[in-house]
Amino acid sequence: MAEGTADGLTAGPAGGGRRPVPEGRGPVRYVPPAPQPGLPVLPELTAVLAAAAGRAAPEPPGGGEPVREAACRFWGRRGLATEPQNVAAGPGAPALLLALLGAYGGDVLLPRPCPAWWTPQVRLLGRRAYHVPTPAECGGVPDPYALLETVRRVRAEGGDPRVLLLSVADDPTATVPPPEMLREACEAAQSAGLFVVSDESWRDTVHRPRDTLVLSPAEMLPDRAAVLVDLSGSLLPAGWPAAVVRFPGTPRGTWLRARTLDVLTATGAFVAGPVAGAAAHALDEPDAVAGRAYAAAALHGAVAAAAHRELLAVGALARPPQAGRHLYADLTPLRAGLARHGVGDAMELEDWLGGRLGVPTPGGQRFADELGALRVRLSTGPLLGASPEQRLAALTAPDPLALPHVRGALDLLGSVLAELAD
Repeated sequence: MAEGTADGLTAGPAGGGRRPVPEGRGPVRYVPPAPQPGLPVLPELTAVLAAAAGRAAPEPPGGGEPVREAACRFWGRRGLATEPQNVAAGPGAPALLLALLGAYGGDVLLPRPCPAWWTPQVRLLGRRAYHVPTPAECGGVPDPYALLETVRRVRAEGGDPRVLLLSVADDPTATVPPPEMLREACEAAQSAGLFVVSDESWRDTVHRPRDTLVLSPAEMLPDRAAVLVDLSGSLLPAGWPAAVVRFPGTPRGTWLRARTLDVLTATGAFVAGPVAGAAAHALDEPDAVAGRAYAAAALHGAVAAAAHRELLAVGALARPPQAGRHLYADLTPLRAGLARHGVGDAMELEDWLGGRLGVPTPGGQRFADELGALRVRLSTGPLLGASPEQRLAALTAPDPLALPHVRGALDLLGSVLAELAD
C-alpha cells in the first residue's frame, strides 16, 4: 500500500541495484524534465528581462516586494486573499520545496504516481517518503482511506509522517481531482494531523477551463496548507527559474516562512534579479501573457485528446487528459505485443518506446509507480513540430490537428502502438 525508504536517493530498480543502469539514466541525476510548451518566448517577456539585464544583484531571500506583491494579486484573482509577508519566492519549485520540507521536518506522504522530482527532494533531506495509491478517478491526491491507513501503520512502526504533498493539476497523470475527492483527501490529512503542501504549478494549464473546476487545499484548510507555484508551468520559459509559495496567514505560517527563508539563505537559493522582474510581470497576467497561456493550454489539450484516442484505439488505457502537456498511458493490455520486442517492465518500455518515437518517454518507475506496470508518460510538446516555426504555426492554426507535421507525429504514435496490438 505504501513505500518508505531513506537509505539512498532512489528507490526501485534504478537505485536498488537489481539491474545495471546505463550512464545517463539515473532517476535523480537525469530526472525527466517537466513537459515544456515548446513555444517561442513571448517578445513582451523578453523585453522585460532585457530591460533588467543590467541588474547584477539577486533578489533578497524569499524575493523582493514587487514579485511577492504580484503573487498576492495572482492568488487574489483565484480567490485566495494573500499578504506579501506570507509569500516567498525562489529559483524554481524544487529549491522552494526543498527549503519548505527542510523547514517543516518529518516524513512525507505522496500520491503514487507523483512527479519525478518530488521523491528525490524528500530523500535528499534524509526523510522517508511514503507513497499512497491514488483513487481510480484521478491522480494528484491519495485515496483518503489508504492515506489514513498508511499514517496509522507508519506511526505504529515508529515513523513520523507530518506532511502530505499533493497536486490539484497533476503531472504525470494530467488529471484534475474532482472537488469532492480533493475535499476528502484534505479532511483525511486534517484528521491525521498532516500539513498539506499543494503543488499548483499546472493549475492554469487546464484544457477546458469552463468545464473543469480547480480548487485549492488552501480554501479548505486555510491554517494547514501551503501553495506552491512554479512559474515555468504556464507563465515563464523553463530556462527562467522562478517559483512562489503561499504560507498560511497564521503564527504557524509565519514560523514556517521564516524557517524556509533560513534554508533559502543557507543554500543561496535566490531568484536572479532580471528573472524576478519578468516573474512579477508574468504574475500580473497582462493580456499577452494570459492569452499565450490560454492558447497554449487549448493547443496541448487538443493534441493530448488526439493522442488519447490513438491509445484507446489499440486497447491501451489512459485517463482522459485534463491539464498540462502530457498524458499517462498504461500499456499493460499490450503486454504480449511488447514481450515480442523484449519489453517486460516500465524501464524497458521507456527505452523501446522512446527509441521508436524519437522522443523521451519516461516510464512509470520514474514517477514512483510499479516497475512491472507498463506505464509511460507521453508529452504533447514533441507532437507540435520539430522547430519553433512549426510549433508556433500549431499555436495559431484554427485546427492544429490538420497540420501535416502534427498529423504525421500522431500517425507515427498510432503506427507504433498498432504494432503492439497486432
